[in-house]
Amino acid sequence: MAKELDRVLEIERTIIKNYRPKLWAPFIKAIKEFELLAPNDHICVCISGGKDSMLLAKLFQELKRHSDFEFEVSYLVMNPGYNEVNLNMIKKNLDILKIDAKIIETNIFEIANNTIKNPCYLCARMRRGALYRLAKDMGCNKIALGHHFDDVIETTIMGLLNNGEYQTMLPKLHSDNYLGMELIRPMYFIREKDIITWSKKNNLEFIQCACRFTEDYKNSIDHIGASKRAQTKALIKSLEYDNPAVPKNIYKGLININLDKVLGYKSRGIEHSFLEHYSDIKDDSK
Repeated sequence: MAKELDRVLEIERTIIKNYRPKLWAPFIKAIKEFELLAPNDHICVCISGGKDSMLLAKLFQELKRHSDFEFEVSYLVMNPGYNEVNLNMIKKNLDILKIDAKIIETNIFEIANNTIKNPCYLCARMRRGALYRLAKDMGCNKIALGHHFDDVIETTIMGLLNNGEYQTMLPKLHSDNYLGMELIRPMYFIREKDIITWSKKNNLEFIQCACRFTEDYKNSIDHIGASKRAQTKALIKSLEYDNPAVPKNIYKGLININLDKVLGYKSRGIEHSFLEHYSDIKDDSK
């Protein structure tokens, strides 16, 4: 028992000390910059079992200890139908990291995997809906997800290349169907490579997506049918190899949009064209 306690204390120490600039500092920066947390909030930290959400839970444990105002945190593992190996690994990591999480069973994988078209989209949608309902039942007003910086820029590029839309994951958003519920992403500025480094430093192993669709992909020849996200991740990585500033520049593009230099944009469901204000713009070509 003492040995287990020593290990979790060492893991927590690496977050605050060894990886403070890479993990703790950007976590706090996102919370402050995007106003993700307020006094008397009750946060539901959603734990999928992967490295990102497990780190998110530990970050919130530390924040709870050091915060200068009161708020509540509950930890939830929504089991969509993990196989026994993956479920046992999640339970083992919860024990190692001393995270007191509530595990709730669902059959989402079974339903989504029986859908030929867009099983990942259906799975994500069903999990999100169930998560809002469960969090509300727990008395929470905010749900924290473990999406990190790389998820943000990958989503941006995926939308541009595959859907012809320039949009991204927002650091927070209101629920359309659950009044008073809000979704927040406190790991918005944390790089995935730093999460991986932290995991390896502490000899921690976590599950991957773990759905049947993902397992079929891993076992397929030459990974035929690779996910769009995996392809996008590889593309950004290859560009970053030649220009390390690429990831940061993709993000900067999200906050430096010049509406005077785009053909059109959409706001609150209404489409706008550059022609609307074309006659008002002075000719600066001379």
